[in-house]
Amino acid sequence: MGLVQKDALRTSLISSFGLVLGYINKGFLFLLIFSTEQIGVVNLTFSLGVLFAQFSNLGVVYSIWKFFPFFRNKEKAHHGFLSFVLFIAMAGALLVTLVFLLFRSSIESIYVENSPLFLKYYLWIIPLGLGYLFYLVFEVYLRSLFKNVISVFALDIVLRLSVTGLLFFFWMDWISFDNFVGIHSLLFFIPPLILALYLYRIKEWYVHPKYIHISKRFQKILFHFSAFNYVNTLGSVLVNSLDVIMVAQYIGLRATGIYSTVIFLTSALQVPFKSLIRVSSPLIAEYWKKRDMIQMKKLYRQVSSVSLVIGLGLFLLVWVNIDFLFSFLKPEFGEGIAVFFFLMMGRLLDMYFGLNGAIFTTSKKYRYDLIFTVSLLVIVYVLNLYLIPIYGIKGAAISTAIAIGVYNVGRMAFVYLAYGLHPFEWQQGVIISIGASVGVLFYQFGLFEQLSWLNLIIKSGLVVLFFFVPIIVFGLSRDLNSYLKNGIQFLKPKPKASS
Repeated sequence: MGLVQKDALRTSLISSFGLVLGYINKGFLFLLIFSTEQIGVVNLTFSLGVLFAQFSNLGVVYSIWKFFPFFRNKEKAHHGFLSFVLFIAMAGALLVTLVFLLFRSSIESIYVENSPLFLKYYLWIIPLGLGYLFYLVFEVYLRSLFKNVISVFALDIVLRLSVTGLLFFFWMDWISFDNFVGIHSLLFFIPPLILALYLYRIKEWYVHPKYIHISKRFQKILFHFSAFNYVNTLGSVLVNSLDVIMVAQYIGLRATGIYSTVIFLTSALQVPFKSLIRVSSPLIAEYWKKRDMIQMKKLYRQVSSVSLVIGLGLFLLVWVNIDFLFSFLKPEFGEGIAVFFFLMMGRLLDMYFGLNGAIFTTSKKYRYDLIFTVSLLVIVYVLNLYLIPIYGIKGAAISTAIAIGVYNVGRMAFVYLAYGLHPFEWQQGVIISIGASVGVLFYQFGLFEQLSWLNLIIKSGLVVLFFFVPIIVFGLSRDLNSYLKNGIQFLKPKPKASS
């Protein structure tokens, strides 16, 4: 796991800085200078733009993971693999753009009653989606080349700094909200431009029809794989977007602003997990190529073990201080506390079972994943239809948590039955028990209610003392101890070579 730990640490450090920028943007500046409805417009535009990108890629993102190891040959320009997948993505983008334009009135009718302000900015979904589409293709391609850092830097640092600058312009009244929404969408072309320039710099920019030397037989296999995984790709994205879309449809932009802000808070706690998945997923494809089930099983358990501890620990640090943290937001955001809890329950399950998706979708039995994806979409849609009208945004969070839980448990069970792979170790039960106990004991605990910051420090210290310390001291997660050891070594200054 040395390569995984090294790259995961680097990307985690960059993502952590990006997380700070994200909090400054969405957790402070958005709330300071925008109305809740305007926050809803920006976040709904983003959610639909991401959906646009996922519809447009036609499944080639997972095809890069699966097939690039078979085409890797720099002397032959990797047989034009990048050009081939880019052409597919561009064809998908053209098709989806036409759908967005031809069915504009039908799509807008969904929001005309409760979110009419959004209709004014409908067309800005397209450039945001196009920028994000090209980023996805370049980012996964670079992952397959084991180049992970630049992609994180481009999206988490450069893009967020650009948004910070744009927010400053709006705050100074140099641009209108209309200008903000438009420029914000165009900013999503910056990350793919950076990645394209990086590919050119490292001499991996093989984008021209002349480079494509992929046999008709392999093209057919790739198209077939992409077609099946197209729906599977949409499944995870729809779960992350459908709740926002349906909240805007049934409740309005104010509720969308609250709900989407809480989604950002939960996503922020997934940064270490996403860093692990980013660098681990390409290795799964390599293990399938070599039929190395021992290493795959080892990696599966290692990633799950580390993700469980880090994800649960970060959740506890936030949860025991949740009332204090939400006190900085507008009063209407108070209903977001329950949303945070239920969303995080789903996210924690997703983190724990994280690699089962990469194992499933790059295996020979990837077609069966379609069953789980369709089930996921049906569950989340039906539950949202029932729970949102009754419980509002809390209902959307409950729906998402249940759907993610069923989805991940089902996939894990299939991977185990098909390949004998699972992430379980007895120590994980102890870790979950410790985490649940700490969460219950210290949620309402407080010594200095009038000194909120001191209370925050004490509560956070208790979580570290009673959750992280026992796990480290008693070796309940050997992989976490190894991860921390390598992290300390990575951060230590390197000795200068003697002359």
